[in-house]
Amino acid sequence: MLQLLRIAFGFIFAVLACGLFLAWGFFRAGHPETDPVAFATMVGSGLVGASVVGATALAPAAAAIVLAEAARLRSFLFHVGAAGLIAFAVWTLGTEAADTAFRPGSAVALAAGFIAGAIYWLIAGRTSGCWFGEKAAGQRDGSNGA
Repeated sequence: MLQLLRIAFGFIFAVLACGLFLAWGFFRAGHPETDPVAFATMVGSGLVGASVVGATALAPAAAAIVLAEAARLRSFLFHVGAAGLIAFAVWTLGTEAADTAFRPGSAVALAAGFIAGAIYWLIAGRTSGCWFGEKAAGQRDGSNGA
């Protein structure tokens, strides 16, 4: 039960971090004391952007989460890489494949996905598959060791 809460909160915070990163890059707002209107606009659009990102990435992220939980994949690289791949795939979704060049902004989309994957890993990915139970250190699988 606790792992399900971690997964839900991990996804929510990962999507929020992704949306805020994208909004910060777009507005480049400084400190709130310098320009409070630009900062508030950045935060507001980041929250709206997070909801759009979350709705778009929910299905592929759920597949990656199920894979990680079933296979007990706790690797930082898996979670960051999967989130980057999902972000890149969503970013290029619907574009024409006439050129071999990447769509402008692909590096930013990848970076946003990497940040989301890192946040998810911090909250839930480090404990992927923990509900299967683990053997205590030094515990054997029931054999006498002979």
